Amino acid sequence: MPTHIEYSMANYPLYRQGNPQLRIFLPNFWMKLIRSEEPLPPYQVLFQTSIQMTQYDIKNYLEKIYKIPVVEVKTTIKMGEIKKCFGRQHLIKDDDYKEALVTMPTDFKFEYPDFTGDKSAKEEMKSYKNFKEQHKVSKSNEKIDKSGVPTWFHY
Repeated sequence: MPTHIEYSMANYPLYRQGNPQLRIFLPNFWMKLIRSEEPLPPYQVLFQTSIQMTQYDIKNYLEKIYKIPVVEVKTTIKMGEIKKCFGRQHLIKDDDYKEALVTMPTDFKFEYPDFTGDKSAKEEMKSYKNFKEQHKVSKSNEKIDKSGVPTWFHY
């Protein structure tokens, strides 16, 4: 699931009469393009957005900044993932986040960018995932009941 991302909030100085007006517009909004778990039509895209953004904000953000024609925006607030703290007796909950399903005109076709252009990078990623799965299996087979002891001391 999504990782926690913190963005700094800009503290603008209070405007007082006679002072120059602040002309910089730095919105505290952010959007992250994510792949959906189930396949979507080519004219629909899923975003993870700042929880403060409204449907109107998302539509304007995409239309004005990225010049993308937007027909409809549907938002849902998702609960953050709850994880057990390693070696402890308490749980940790990630922050809640908002997902926006953006629908564009049916003649508009969106393709996810391919960041791994060459075959060798894809093969490396595949071998890395295999290694990660094997490591997870070996870690699950270990019986870890020594809370507070560094991992290098377990062997």
